[in-house]
Amino acid sequence: MSASLRTIARSVSKRSAFYSNAVRAYSTKEPTLKERFAELLPEKQAEVKELKAKYGKTVIGEVLLEQAYGGMRGIKGLVWEGSVLDPEEGIRFRGRTIPDIQKELPKAEGGNEPLPEALFWLLLTGEVPTVSQTKALSEELAARSKLPKHVEELIDRSPSHLHPMAQFSIAVTALESESQFAKAYAAGVNKKEYWKYTYEDSIELLAKLPTIAARIYRNLFHDGKVAAVDPSLDYGANFASMLGYGSNPEFVELMRLYLSIHSDHEGGNVSAHTTHLVGSALSSPFLSLAAGLNGLAGPLHGRANQEVLEWLVEMKKELKGDMSKENIEKYLWATLKAGRVVPGYGHAVLRKTDPRYTAQREFALKHMPDYDMFKLVSNIYEVAPKVLTEHGKTKNPWPNVDSHSGVLLQYYGMKEQSFYTVLFGVARAFGVLPQLIIDRGIGMAIERPKSFSTEKYKELVESLNK
Repeated sequence: MSASLRTIARSVSKRSAFYSNAVRAYSTKEPTLKERFAELLPEKQAEVKELKAKYGKTVIGEVLLEQAYGGMRGIKGLVWEGSVLDPEEGIRFRGRTIPDIQKELPKAEGGNEPLPEALFWLLLTGEVPTVSQTKALSEELAARSKLPKHVEELIDRSPSHLHPMAQFSIAVTALESESQFAKAYAAGVNKKEYWKYTYEDSIELLAKLPTIAARIYRNLFHDGKVAAVDPSLDYGANFASMLGYGSNPEFVELMRLYLSIHSDHEGGNVSAHTTHLVGSALSSPFLSLAAGLNGLAGPLHGRANQEVLEWLVEMKKELKGDMSKENIEKYLWATLKAGRVVPGYGHAVLRKTDPRYTAQREFALKHMPDYDMFKLVSNIYEVAPKVLTEHGKTKNPWPNVDSHSGVLLQYYGMKEQSFYTVLFGVARAFGVLPQLIIDRGIGMAIERPKSFSTEKYKELVESLNK
């Protein structure tokens, strides 16, 4: 081992020892997340090796020309361990539905929603952590939350007209200065050790995301002051506090739910796929997630929740307070006949109501049943599927996650719609970073699919259809 690599390894070891000691102060018997993943990894490596050796030449699907021109939709070609999306059933996190994780994952004392850090453990290992393991992970994330001074200054110098997601991506990119993986790779670390440095970077990044997001939010929309992280609080509670809503226990619960259900949605969506793709080139977790965030910022992906709320506000204004189902139906038809889409409805994979929508609806029924915007969303839910089915151009006439999240945030006073995608970005890290660690652990190759020109495709399909 080179001298520089020994220095990096000692640095990581000291840092790990510091956090490990903090964890052990809470629990002296149970393994930490990193220790547990290290225990499980050899079995996973052997499983993948055996699968490739035995079935590596097996044909697992076919590709149609329309799929090549249609965004590769439905093509089987990615490995994603954390979640699987069934068109009829919806998302499963390591085999568990959203109601399952709401029931099984550890919760804060007095809380009813799952803790996102417990979900991170589940997505990385496939196991539900104990309460004490979750508490220890919460403490570690809180201990790592402070930003380097240059990142703070970068955020503070960003112009107010720069979209919050652009500021978010820039700040995450700037954290590359802290990358233990980049330093270890430059020093010549053995590839079998890649996952350890990727893990350290991922935990460091996950810990700092709320601090970045809150600083952007408080700078743009409030007084620029961000509450200090409380090491006794869980991730969602600290995030709510830093945003300025920590005194509202319902908002704290919403953050726990929001971060959990927005975390992972299979590997083919733009933010997940981009993070994986860039990571496959052995870019650090900081650079990989920043790339994924830039994809999430698009209006066809994470920014859709902002567009949905803008559309709802416009509808409410146009209807002049009469939000009856009859008026909503007329408005929907007018929207479709004008060549516009109904935002928040339809999904690339799902063919039923998004379970994430349902989870948010149940939260609203419990905490804000009389809120006028919730009533509007509920009435649309009863009208839109019928209208879209009759219209005939929508494969899935059911609502997705974006059609509800903005309304919940509005109710608690977070009316700054341009910030909503940043919340989505913090949540999505919980899903994509575990896979990045797994990718390095099992030695996934750089992603490099084959492409053809239209002329070459013409030659190919014409020869196949002779």
